[in-house]
Amino acid sequence: MRSFIYVIFHPLQTLNLWLENDPKASVLEVLYLLTVFSAFGIWLVFDRYQKAHNSAVPFRHNPPEAADPQWQSLQIHNANLKSHLTEPELLPHQIMGERDYITCFDPANSLHIRTVIADNDREIQAKIGRARDAQVPWAQTTFAQRRRVMRSLLKWLVENQEECARVACRDTGKTLLDAALGEIMTTCSKLEWLINHGERALRSETRYSNLLMSYKKSQVIYEPKGVVAAVVSWNYPLHNAWSPIIAAIFAGNAIVLKCSEHVVWSTDWFVGAIHKALEVCGHDADIIQTVYCWPNEAEVLTRSPLIKHITFIGSEEVGRKVAVAATEHLIPVTLELGGKDPAIILPDTDLRKWSSVWMRGIFQNAGQNCIGIERLIVHSDQYDELYEILTERVRIMRLGSVLAPSPEGYISTVDCGCMISNDRFDLLEQLIFEAHEAGAQMDVGGRQYRHPSSPGNAYFSCTVLGDVDPRSRIAQMELFAPVALLIRYDDIEEAIRIANGTRYGLGASVFGPHQDLCLEVARELECGMVSINDFAVFYVISPSAVIYSPLVKLLWYSQDLPFGGTKASGYGRFAGPEGLRSLTNPKAIVTDCWPSIMQTSIPKVLDYPVRSLVRSWDFISGLVILLYADTYRARFNGLVQLTKARR
Repeated sequence: MRSFIYVIFHPLQTLNLWLENDPKASVLEVLYLLTVFSAFGIWLVFDRYQKAHNSAVPFRHNPPEAADPQWQSLQIHNANLKSHLTEPELLPHQIMGERDYITCFDPANSLHIRTVIADNDREIQAKIGRARDAQVPWAQTTFAQRRRVMRSLLKWLVENQEECARVACRDTGKTLLDAALGEIMTTCSKLEWLINHGERALRSETRYSNLLMSYKKSQVIYEPKGVVAAVVSWNYPLHNAWSPIIAAIFAGNAIVLKCSEHVVWSTDWFVGAIHKALEVCGHDADIIQTVYCWPNEAEVLTRSPLIKHITFIGSEEVGRKVAVAATEHLIPVTLELGGKDPAIILPDTDLRKWSSVWMRGIFQNAGQNCIGIERLIVHSDQYDELYEILTERVRIMRLGSVLAPSPEGYISTVDCGCMISNDRFDLLEQLIFEAHEAGAQMDVGGRQYRHPSSPGNAYFSCTVLGDVDPRSRIAQMELFAPVALLIRYDDIEEAIRIANGTRYGLGASVFGPHQDLCLEVARELECGMVSINDFAVFYVISPSAVIYSPLVKLLWYSQDLPFGGTKASGYGRFAGPEGLRSLTNPKAIVTDCWPSIMQTSIPKVLDYPVRSLVRSWDFISGLVILLYADTYRARFNGLVQLTKARR
């Protein structure tokens, strides 16, 4: 280190430009100093150029009034997506003839947000056409230009995270913490991954060759597909909209997003931010089109011959319909469907150490997570302790709305928000009743919750259900609700059978004191992703990782993994290099390494018309032996046979 400092600063110790006869002065030292300052100046110019062309471009996208906790609106009685049919005052002032509408409302407080016109067939087709036209120049952009859009979005999201979280809370009834973990951090992680690694995943690759083709160069290039589509669910309106959009446009595509009718209002604002980012970076925002329609109109999108790929996130029932519609034009589909994710708790696990992770995995976002923990599979010796721990903690959980301030003006702390609607409450209560009647243990929850101050009708009590039969309906169906199911097992093989005993295979977790044993169990599970001693870190940000990881910067590596499942949980992958490449057309290109020296020619013995079948066969047979025989003697014999046949 001292030598390095000396090399840098030694001219300053001896240089004296004002004493001409100073024996310590040196022309070389003057040149040294000028070189250092010149290099520094060149670096400053280069750095300024890079920042001018690659740094994030700031932009404004004002939050909507409804995101303010003090915002007031008309309260809807028995609020639902079609409330405008029973309460005409919810309709816009100018009614557009015989059109369908969608009522947007806060499910936690039943406050009316907006009533929007649902897109019809003609409008959906027009949006697909605009996306196709805008994609042509966008496909010619460089990765540097696309990265700048991603940097601009990341900068805006970090600086406006509270406004984004409130918009998500208003449209879905979730808590601010759930929005921060599931919406903000995960989306920031994906943006950072695209900025740092997206180009590497899509860069042209050189592939291996063999002896016969050693004079050829084999490459794979990844070309944009054109216009792709994404049909996404409502549980994370920011992330579920931004994730397929940023992946699609980074790969050079345009995208048509069909959001759930439950989150039209928030999705419109979130996508509007991407439009602003594209515009300030000098690009056509028409590469992103958003469709707001009822499910019966969605086939206009999924059957369109202009759509080249479909990403679907949602229920198995709707996913099957999307897959069938896509077959008309052989559109490739990535399906991310339901899950019944298990967490296997191996014997001698420290239950209190991991109980907070399980609570977050079960009750985050009111249990409305495709990779949430739906089954806790625990050894019989530890069942009673775990049931007591969870029951204690769930009993004191507070339900409510973070956007419903008290009369004093402060916002009450809540642990769990509401669900998106009460449409499935009758089924949930029926499943819980069946399990309880069959012998399941329940001391907390199990029914709809009537909130004393929030008039929303979509709250469901946080529930702990123990001693559940793994073959029962409640243990086989995806609940998508704040319900913890505890299932006993007596040996590890039984635990694995229980975990694999549903039709789903999305994610899973294994907890235990010995990581090697956890890994052995993980390899036996029929699913697409497994976390060891953690929850869902194969995609989302784990709160425990934020606390315990000394290198929090490495959290974005979760986005480097492919996301998807097996069995009835769907097929295909999004996220990671695999997901990004699925949005492109891989094209193989083979060229000559030395075209002026060596190129392919047909030997006369194989040329048409074939002169001798015997010699032709001997030539090919000898060539196969020369290239692929397992001993050098055999290969030499093949060379002799090939040489004789060629004469």
